[in-house]
Amino acid sequence: MFIENFSGVIFTSLAAIFIFGLLIAILSRYKKCPSDKILVKYGFIGASSTGSKSAKCIHGGATLVWPVIQSYRYLDLTPMSIEVNLQNALSKQNIRIDVPSRFTVGISTEADIMQNAAERLLGLKNEEIQELSKDIIFGQLRLVVATMDIEEINTDRDKFLEEVSRNVESELKKIGLRLINVNITDISDESGYIDALGKEAAAKAVNDAKISVSQKTRDGSIGEAQALMDQRVKVADANATAVEGENQSKIKVAESDAKRREMEAIANKHAVAAEKVQQAKALEESYVAQKDAENARAALEKATREADQIVQAKIEKERVEIAAEAEASRIRINAKGEADAIYLKLEAQARGINEMLVKQADGFKAIVEAAGDADQAMKLMVVDKLPELIEKQVEAIKNIKIDKITVWDNLGGDDGKTNTAKFMSGMMQSIPPLNEMFNMAGLDIPSYLGKAHADVQKSTAPELDLAAQEAPETTDFTTAE
Repeated sequence: MFIENFSGVIFTSLAAIFIFGLLIAILSRYKKCPSDKILVKYGFIGASSTGSKSAKCIHGGATLVWPVIQSYRYLDLTPMSIEVNLQNALSKQNIRIDVPSRFTVGISTEADIMQNAAERLLGLKNEEIQELSKDIIFGQLRLVVATMDIEEINTDRDKFLEEVSRNVESELKKIGLRLINVNITDISDESGYIDALGKEAAAKAVNDAKISVSQKTRDGSIGEAQALMDQRVKVADANATAVEGENQSKIKVAESDAKRREMEAIANKHAVAAEKVQQAKALEESYVAQKDAENARAALEKATREADQIVQAKIEKERVEIAAEAEASRIRINAKGEADAIYLKLEAQARGINEMLVKQADGFKAIVEAAGDADQAMKLMVVDKLPELIEKQVEAIKNIKIDKITVWDNLGGDDGKTNTAKFMSGMMQSIPPLNEMFNMAGLDIPSYLGKAHADVQKSTAPELDLAAQEAPETTDFTTAE
């Protein structure tokens, strides 16, 4: 029994050691790729959509490299500077030139180009890669020089560098490299053609400078005189412009105000239109809801007709009860709304009347305080309304429309008065006298407004009789408005 237990413990320990060792081996084969390198895994990679792959390139991240069937290496992404001193390159004009330059290249991280680098540069040292790149650059640089004139190479350096970059990079991509920078230091030739071009350009620049100095001196003299003239003209123009600017500012202010008023009107118009549109939409939605309700009611009626008599009676009873409750609720709500509206309206009217009465009371109080007592204040108020009262008295007979009056008068009468005189006197006496109006108000008529009632009647009666006696003897007259 002890031997069996001991054998089981040994077997378990060996299994655990094996599993732990296998785990350590797997973890040791999990390789991480630094950012400045490319991890190339080769061996048994498997097939892709384009066929079998010789290697798998990883830039960044990590991958598991299986032992025995797979291995790995790194490609360095550090840029390499290559000095290329091209000599005796034949140009398009059959003139040999020297083009000293320096190219900076590095391994590309693009998928296809990185695959080319894994297939063609894996295992090579940096010196070997530089020599390989240098041979390619020499060939392409000679090719570009042969297709361009010396003047074009010397003056248009951007075009020259662009042609060199395009040709060189297209060839470097085939081996997995990319061109980072091109620097052309200087260009020279054995025949001295480029020097002659430089001297010609320098002489031309000197002559142009001399001509420019002469022209500037002449322009200075002309400019001085022109400046004096421009000063006087511009001062006058500035004054005119200032006045014009003020006028334009006033015009703009007026136009701005007009524009603001116009925009406010347009905004109000749009607001009213939007409100009408929303009201129309709400009405339309209510119609749709009503239509849906009618459809539902029709379906309900159809269902009730298909049911038996007992169920139909029960449904009818419930429908009547619900309708009655809804009608009662609607009536209660409408009544409550109407009552609230009436209450609010009466409350607003009461507040308005209260405010008006308070203001009137304040006004009466101020009048009483100004007059000294209530009696004097009442007299002041009556005197203030006196013109309106007199105007009402006059309007009493002013607006009487008399189309025709026929008077039969035999020139006789009582107390020496004719009928015509009595008619006119009665009409005038139908208006309350001014002193009676003052008496009704509790006031005494001032002496400068006339005499007492009795004196007035005594003084005016003879005048009316005299007017009647002096009237022409006619038996029929007509007065039209």
